[in-house]
Amino acid sequence: MKIKEGFILRTICGEHVVVGEGIAQVNFNKMLSLNESAAYLWKEAEGKEFTRETLITLLLDKYDVSREQAAEDVDKLVCTWIKEGVVCE
Repeated sequence: MKIKEGFILRTICGEHVVVGEGIAQVNFNKMLSLNESAAYLWKEAEGKEFTRETLITLLLDKYDVSREQAAEDVDKLVCTWIKEGVVCE
C-alpha cells in the first residue's frame, strides 16, 4: 500500500486531519480526522510503501498493546483509508 500523492496530514486546532491538496484531489471535499496513533502511523507510512504488518509492528513498537489489538486497529484504519481513497493497494 501507499498513501496517494496530494494527501497531507495537518494539525488544525490540535486535531490531526488529512486533507487533499492539488488538482488531483479536487473531488476530495472533506477532511479525514485521525487520532494520535493513526496520525503516528500516517507520518511513518508517508512517502513509502507499507503493509498491514508494517503498521502492526509500528504500533507494537510504540504502544503497550497486544498483537491482536494492534492488528484489529490496523485493519479498521486501513479499511477506512482505502474506503476514503487516500491510499492505494
